Amino acid sequence: MTPADGLQTGPDGRRSCSWCGQDPLYGRYHDREWGFPVRDDRRLFEKLCLEGFQSGLSWLTILKKRERFREVFHGFEAERVARFGARDVARLLQDAGIVRHRGKIESTVNNARRVLDLGERHGSLAAFVWRFEPDPGSRPRRLTWEALRQMAQTPESKALSRELKRAGFSFVGPTTCYAFMQAMGLVNDHVEGCATRAAVEAARARFRRPRG
Repeated sequence: MTPADGLQTGPDGRRSCSWCGQDPLYGRYHDREWGFPVRDDRRLFEKLCLEGFQSGLSWLTILKKRERFREVFHGFEAERVARFGARDVARLLQDAGIVRHRGKIESTVNNARRVLDLGERHGSLAAFVWRFEPDPGSRPRRLTWEALRQMAQTPESKALSRELKRAGFSFVGPTTCYAFMQAMGLVNDHVEGCATRAAVEAARARFRRPRG
């Protein structure tokens, strides 16, 4: 059961968001990755795809399979994934190291092609995605657990989802897009009192937003 303030205390006395639980892998992801701003297209593409694979599953399930996903999708290099064909899809459907879901695998191949299209029109996936960073004034002044629970979707994630779908992407609903925005640092959703929140805020302050 999630504590009322959304926080947990580790053995070292350090406070963190309670959603990462006690799993060491999940804890490292929370402390070192989640919420820190990203401008690298490969990492952005990877996260967009893995959020799609997560649909109906837990993120920890995907996290435990992430290294195998990276192997079979060539480090999520869009140019290589875009060349996948029916044989590749059939091969991946036999790979127990990933989530064997035809629609999600085919979506990853499709989305790789769409990433290349976006790169031609906007300069990079990063330049496109970061256009949807929320205005600071639209965010809660104090991010409590209760406030965070109200933000499974936001106007910005709905807009990002709409534009990605318009560009031909799939498995990019507004909830998926908000989870992507949280993870890639377009917002800082570490709750007040989490020890990582200040580090993420400092990283966002230093971050150079990509421009098309």
